[in-house]
Amino acid sequence: YTSIPGSCNFETQDQEWTAVCGLTQDPTDDFDWNISKSTVIGQTGPHADHTPGKGQRFLYVNSSTQKEGNKARIITTKFFPASLGVCRVRFWFWMFASRQTGILKV
Repeated sequence: YTSIPGSCNFETQDQEWTAVCGLTQDPTDDFDWNISKSTVIGQTGPHADHTPGKGQRFLYVNSSTQKEGNKARIITTKFFPASLGVCRVRFWFWMFASRQTGILKV
């Protein structure tokens, strides 16, 4: 974790990431985000995450059983004011390439 508001590296236990990171699952979406380690996901996940040190956890959605148009959405539970009038959203993502791969909207 860092002192930057809204920063989260997901190095938490199980589903505690929602409270620790100030995020919540959207109750009106079609399926949920989960937390995992690269060693659990295996060949359909990234080889490593971008957390400095020994970080291994990341959020993922398994869309293999979903149909086109289904959404998995997380929402911030608190405001993150811009400092000096500048607001940045920074994140890393990895998408398993297949013909059925959809899109990521932020």
